[in-house]
Amino acid sequence: MATVPGPLIWEIVKKNNSFLVKQFGRGTAGVQFSKESNNLYNLNSFKHSGLANKKTVTIQPAKDQSVLLATTKTKKQSKPASLLHKSVMKKEFPRMVKAVVNQVGDNYYRPDLKKAALARLSAVNRSLKVAKSGVKKRNRQAMKIRGRK
Repeated sequence: MATVPGPLIWEIVKKNNSFLVKQFGRGTAGVQFSKESNNLYNLNSFKHSGLANKKTVTIQPAKDQSVLLATTKTKKQSKPASLLHKSVMKKEFPRMVKAVVNQVGDNYYRPDLKKAALARLSAVNRSLKVAKSGVKKRNRQAMKIRGRK
């Protein structure tokens, strides 16, 4: 079975697909967003497209305060069930950064997406942090103003 090249797929889906978000302005805005999976910045562009590229990177939150790093297997394009190579990272943040850099950039997988992958990892890690519960500090200036009457 012949595979369709990525640029042809992009020309077909770039203006109309089910993942496209056109709610900003009149649809003619300079930046369009996409909800597709395997899109790190959620931008509607060929570079970040999960539909048109054979090699894609996904970073998502997983269960138990961990991060899921998934890359596509290029030889499994016709088998969606086994398309992604998933790895769950439960380490501290600097070790996760090193793993992402090794997997995406240093492994010659998609070095152009290294910056985007690190930005996404940082955002996902920040969202997983739980706020500390405890006694909230009172604003001392507000106390002084009230006491001056």
